[in-house]
Amino acid sequence: MHRFPIQLRFGDQDPNGHVNNVAFVQFLEEARVQLGLLPLPEGAGGPGSFRDLTGDRTATYVARQEIEYLAPLLHGKEPLWVDVWVTRIGSSSLSYGFRLADEDRDTVYAYAEAAMVQVEAATGKPMPLTDGQRRVLQEWLGEPVPFRAAATAGKGN
Repeated sequence: MHRFPIQLRFGDQDPNGHVNNVAFVQFLEEARVQLGLLPLPEGAGGPGSFRDLTGDRTATYVARQEIEYLAPLLHGKEPLWVDVWVTRIGSSSLSYGFRLADEDRDTVYAYAEAAMVQVEAATGKPMPLTDGQRRVLQEWLGEPVPFRAAATAGKGN
């Protein structure tokens, strides 16, 4: 699991005085970008970042996103902390899990998951993940996102 600070902006607020739900999608994007730019783990295919493993040959599209809001997030000078990890690895796709919380993780504002698909940049057709990508993603693999709905599924609620 990796953790990144996201500085809140005054413009993230809505008329209700809390950070707007739309801003959370931008926070997920920021965490994904920062993760993709981290130096590669030892033995993962040389120097560089995850994005360097395929260069300009591929693009990654968001196929699905789900966000479960748990507490209102108010604008302040302290950053929001976003934990990000891999929850699933497919043939040309993967999913990231997210926890958006305060620095101590005492208050979790939201959990989220984003399904991503890697495509060939020139055609937009799905392109399989490389062995190097799979090695890195395996190192980042963690638990499923603890959505409340999944915990209550099948309990007649």
